[in-house]
Amino acid sequence: MSSDNVQATKPFAVTLDVGSSLLNRTGSWRTERPVYVDRLPPCNQACPAGENIQAWLYHAEEGNYRAAWDELMKNNPLPAIMGRACYHPCQDSCNRATLDSSVNIHAVERFLGDLAIREGWSVENATPSSGAKVLVIGAGPSGLSAAYHLALMGHQVSIREAGPVPGGMMRFGIPKYRLPRDVVDAEVQRIVDMGVTLELDARVDDIPAALSTGGFDACFAAIGAHLAKKVDIPAPDAMKILDAVSFLRGMETDDAPLKLGRRVVVYGGGNTAVDVARTAKRLGAEPVIVYRRTREQMPAHDFEIDEALEEGVVVNWLRTIKEADEHALKVETMVLDDNGWPQPTGEFETIEADTVVLALGQNVDQSLLTNLQGVELNRDGVVEVGADMMTAYPGVFAGGDMVPSERTVTVAVGHGKKAARNIDAYLRGVSYAPAPKHEVASFEQLNTWYYTDAEQAVQPILDDIRRRTTFDEVVSGLDEGNALFEARRCLSCGNCFECDNCYGICPDNAITKLGPGQRFEFKYDYCKGCAMCATECPCGAIKMVPEQI
Repeated sequence: MSSDNVQATKPFAVTLDVGSSLLNRTGSWRTERPVYVDRLPPCNQACPAGENIQAWLYHAEEGNYRAAWDELMKNNPLPAIMGRACYHPCQDSCNRATLDSSVNIHAVERFLGDLAIREGWSVENATPSSGAKVLVIGAGPSGLSAAYHLALMGHQVSIREAGPVPGGMMRFGIPKYRLPRDVVDAEVQRIVDMGVTLELDARVDDIPAALSTGGFDACFAAIGAHLAKKVDIPAPDAMKILDAVSFLRGMETDDAPLKLGRRVVVYGGGNTAVDVARTAKRLGAEPVIVYRRTREQMPAHDFEIDEALEEGVVVNWLRTIKEADEHALKVETMVLDDNGWPQPTGEFETIEADTVVLALGQNVDQSLLTNLQGVELNRDGVVEVGADMMTAYPGVFAGGDMVPSERTVTVAVGHGKKAARNIDAYLRGVSYAPAPKHEVASFEQLNTWYYTDAEQAVQPILDDIRRRTTFDEVVSGLDEGNALFEARRCLSCGNCFECDNCYGICPDNAITKLGPGQRFEFKYDYCKGCAMCATECPCGAIKMVPEQI
């Protein structure tokens, strides 16, 4: 998915040689001249939601948390959720990781999101009404994101959600110990308070009919992957076999606790499988994950596997279920071939089980799209959309789990923003074109001599005993002191933060300060092109370019 990654920018001024004395000219001395540039921070580039991470960290490190949150909300309406549920690819790309450890970006984002909830911050929207009406199907992260951005653009938005509560897979696919429900409720309510209409238990079966009867001008379909993939395991009727989606959904909607028995086997290796096993542990069971490949090949994230193992979840790698009887599973051991694919060995083991939970992936309900002329579904059951997120049916857009992409909350939020911008353009009869991106700021372009080692602030973790017996949140947030420290670890990769290094190091006084927030300018009449400014710039915001003759 392409996202509108942007960076913090303040205009640079460039001084030309016009009107200067010929005696002062140094252009003939230079083969290169320095220019100020804005580069794209790697964290911004990696964010699927297109957040301007560097910009809001800049405000946060000054202690201006409201400005930081306002900057965050330009691209992501769910910061308290994303600070918990996002797998933070931004941190995997952070240049600081090469120096000591990455900036704990998601923890600062969570701090800002939680602070906004506590303080009751709201989003001001002065955009006049466009008169257009947009239907959003699904109140998951993608639908909520689209509704938020469309509302900011002045459109009248109605969300129709088939379930009894909003949140989609954030609520039905992510357990409470990772994402408390009061956080979801608060961030959804903020969007509703902007004037977005939310209808629950309002399933849409016919999009053209819904558009016609509701007087809608466009539609964004964002239904989550709520249907579990099946596998045929020979088993007697007495063996209790559940699917992961129904299991996790039942934790939210059923009043009575699920009766799993003591021995629960979870079949699969993704994050959902780990979530099911950890949930079963909290219900008093002894869960075992069975996965046909190695730990290194598990799609689940390492930190989630580590937390599960700490809580007493057992994982049997290189195993596959062949058949079941009433209280046990016949499991075949596997071995990897030369290409890394698991192959059967003909050797079998027995695992006792009262319940088997299948966590083999999810599909999207395709019935909503069957009566849309021209709309194509690929073999994975997701809908093909154009670069503008629109399906082949005019005015109907789709995103989130419904389109080919990685299925995460962050990707879904990015889809919602991108769809909103294209829907807005569609309603106005124009095309949306994202701004071109600058070159990425690499670690090699930084001068890290100016930075001292400062290891990442660690978020507190609930003790093992309480994690095994309660649904209390496992990972806590940073306090203000740690959040401020963490924000200040940002290297401002590729963008000037007015440290004055270039101004102080220039041997020819060829750099002028323009005042707070205005950065600097080069006086090329006096610049010899020695490149000391570019060499000493901590953040790589000065580039040497060939002199034009």
